[in-house]
Amino acid sequence: MSERRTFTEEFKTMITELVASGQSVKEVAREYSLSETSIRNWVKKKAPIKTEEGTINLEEINRIKKENARLKEENEILKKAMAIFAKK
Repeated sequence: MSERRTFTEEFKTMITELVASGQSVKEVAREYSLSETSIRNWVKKKAPIKTEEGTINLEEINRIKKENARLKEENEILKKAMAIFAKK
């Protein structure tokens, strides 16, 4: 059984930039011994999405969602603490 390889964000960015510059996914996959599926997933995550404020990518959206969930949880904890202190 083969060991699962991990790649740095810098490497993934470099690979997606190669595809964006015109090289085919198949060529890049062959040259770097990667699966085409992995490359397509990286390209999809790093592809810019146009918004009213500018551009963003799926990685950034996911990071913002995680941060938002954490902030909501902290807010709920603070609300509960305020309710406890208000009773005293």
